[in-house]
Amino acid sequence: MKTTIFLVFFLIISSLAVLAQAPPTPPSNASNGGANGPVGGNAPIGSGITIMLVLGAAWAGKKAYHNTRNEESV
Repeated sequence: MKTTIFLVFFLIISSLAVLAQAPPTPPSNASNGGANGPVGGNAPIGSGITIMLVLGAAWAGKKAYHNTRNEESV
């Protein structure tokens, strides 16, 4: 009984994606900031990648430091 209810629920939920509307047509002139421009709207990603790399390196360094401290105390 549970599998039947689950199957019916899954089919109803998955059929909602079929009812979605198509995306609107893009504007004819992309030079005014329209939707035909590059993905992200010319947003700079260099500083975000740098921040992410620095935070990842700090996290890896912290884990390595704690792992070496735990091995020395054993």
